[in-house]
Amino acid sequence: MSDIPVSAGLPVDAADLPYVFADAFNARNLDLLQALFEPEAAHVVRPGTVSSGARRRAALPTVVRDRIPITVSLRQAYVVGDIALIINDYVHDGIGPDGARVHTEGTATDIARRGTDGHWRYLISNPSGTA
Repeated sequence: MSDIPVSAGLPVDAADLPYVFADAFNARNLDLLQALFEPEAAHVVRPGTVSSGARRRAALPTVVRDRIPITVSLRQAYVVGDIALIINDYVHDGIGPDGARVHTEGTATDIARRGTDGHWRYLISNPSGTA
């Protein structure tokens, strides 16, 4: 555990949120990953299935443990006041826990909110994009 507060890693620019997420995900930094989401944030597990609040927080360690490293590329970030729509492409590419090659890609459409501390956090994380 570092002496640097988690808030030091939170983005102050909405367009940086996907990159901070990817870095934290790849480093398996659960503290920072949890801090990148509003407490009651929703995560679209797959179209039509949403996990939020305590259930989303409880699932994160397993998701991070079993996932392949991610790279992201920002398409667009639209900010109005303290709300942002962030659209980014992502790729998971590597070897899975079972030793098989895994390649998954998509376009996420996420909603973020700037907190009173000036940092951006996910309010709705939708890796399924428009699917």
